[in-house]
Amino acid sequence: MEFETVIGLEIHAQLKTASKIFCGCSTAFGSPPNTHTCPVCLGMPGALPVLNKKVVDFAIKMGLATGSNINRFNQFARKNYFYPDLPKGYQTSQFDLPIVEHGKVEIEVDGRTREIGITRMHMEEDAGKLLHAENDPFSYVDLNRTGTPLLEIVSEPDMRSPQEAYAYLKKLHAILRYLDICDGNMQEGSFRCDANISLRRVGQQELGIRTELKNMNSFKNVQAALEYEVRRQRDLLLDGHKVVQQTLLWDADMCRTEPMRGKEDAHDYRYFPCPDLIPIEISEEWIEEIRATLPELPDARKDRFRQDYGLPEYDSAFLTDDKSLADFFEESVRSGADAKKISNWIMTELVRELKGENIGCCRTSPAQLGKLLLLVEKGVISGKIAKKVFQDMLQSGKDPEIIVKEKNLGQVSDEKEILKIVEQILAENPVQVEEIRGGKEKLMSFFVGQLMQKMKGKANPAMANDLFRRAIFGK
Repeated sequence: MEFETVIGLEIHAQLKTASKIFCGCSTAFGSPPNTHTCPVCLGMPGALPVLNKKVVDFAIKMGLATGSNINRFNQFARKNYFYPDLPKGYQTSQFDLPIVEHGKVEIEVDGRTREIGITRMHMEEDAGKLLHAENDPFSYVDLNRTGTPLLEIVSEPDMRSPQEAYAYLKKLHAILRYLDICDGNMQEGSFRCDANISLRRVGQQELGIRTELKNMNSFKNVQAALEYEVRRQRDLLLDGHKVVQQTLLWDADMCRTEPMRGKEDAHDYRYFPCPDLIPIEISEEWIEEIRATLPELPDARKDRFRQDYGLPEYDSAFLTDDKSLADFFEESVRSGADAKKISNWIMTELVRELKGENIGCCRTSPAQLGKLLLLVEKGVISGKIAKKVFQDMLQSGKDPEIIVKEKNLGQVSDEKEILKIVEQILAENPVQVEEIRGGKEKLMSFFVGQLMQKMKGKANPAMANDLFRRAIFGK
C-alpha cells in the first residue's frame, strides 16, 4: 500500500514596524516583561484600536512579491478563544475577507521546479508569551509581544515531501528579508511555522486526516518533525488504525511529536467582524505606490548572478538565499577581484568563520575581502598565507595590506632564494628524486610541501613547482 504525503504550511511573520498594529507601543524585542503595554494592547474596557498603516503597506508588498491578488476591500474579524496570554479573550485577525489571496512561489528540490500555491495572507495581532518556571508550579505572563503585527501566510496543500516544505519555507523567508518587512529571526519568534500534514493512498483525491505541528522555530526542526510524522502516520495506517486530528508539539531532544490539544476548526473560534475597526478599502494608486518600492527578489537576483558574474547555479542559489550574503558578494566584486574566487571564499572561509551568525557581525568588510583576493591574484601572498591573513582580518578588522606588511607575510618570488632551498631539499631526499624521475609525479607535492614548510608558506608556489622540475629533469 503506497501513500502520498500532503503538506500545507501556515507561516507567521512578525512585521518590522516600530510600533504595534493597533497602538503606539514599541515592538522592540528583549525588553523587561510587561513594559511595552498600554490600555489598547492590554484590552482594557473602553480602549479602541487604531490601525497602523505600515502593516497594510507591508501586507500589500508581500502580496505583490508573490504574484497574489490584493483584495481592494478587506476586513478585520475577532477570533475568539481563551488563553492566559490573550488579555482580550479574542485575537483581532482576518477571516473571510483577507487582504491577500491566490499567490504562488517556485521551489526547486532535487533538480525539479515546482509551484506552490498561497491560499491567503492576512494581518493579525500576536498574542503574549508564557514563561514557564522550571521549579515552580506556575507560569509567568509577558504581554510585551501582545499586539505585535503579524502577517499569516497560508499555503495550499501542495507540498509532497518534508524536503519541499523546507524549500518553500526557505523561499518565503528569503522574500520577506529581501522586502525588509520581517527580520526572519526564528530564535526570537519573529518567523514561526505551523505545519499541517496528512497521508492518503496514491491516486486518492480526498485528503487524509491531518495533524498540525505547532510553532516550530527552525528550518531543520520543521523538516525533522514532518519526516517523523510521515513515518508515524504511515505506521498507523498500515496497522489499520486511524490518524487522530490533533495539534502536536515537536520535542527536538527526543526527536518525536507530542500531543498538545485537539485540533480546532474555524467554527470553534466563532469569528465575527470586528466592530471597533472599519473595513479597509485599498485604491489602485496605493497598490502602484507600493509596487514601485519592490526590490530585486531572490529568483531574479539568482539569474542575474549567473548572467552577470558567470557563477554556477549552486553558487548563485547559495549567495542569493540570504540578502545580506548577496549584498556582501556584490560589494566585494566591486574591488575588481574575480567573482568566482570571491564566491568560493564566502561559501567556505567566511561562512565557516561566521558559525551561523549573521554576516552583520563580521568585522571584515566586503571591500577588504576583495583586496585580500587581489593580493593573491597579483602574487603578493599565497593562498595559504591569505587564509592566515583572513583570520587576522576577522579579529582585528584591519586591511589585508597592513597585516601583510606588519607581519612580513609577502610572498617570496626571488628565484635565487627559492632555488637555494630547492637544492637543499633535493639533496636531502635522493630516493624520492629518483622515484619522480621514474614516473611518480605525485611526489612533487611532497617536495613543494617541504619547501613551503621551510619558507613558512611564503614561497611563490608556481615558481617553486617550476624550479623543482628544472632541477629534477634538467628542463
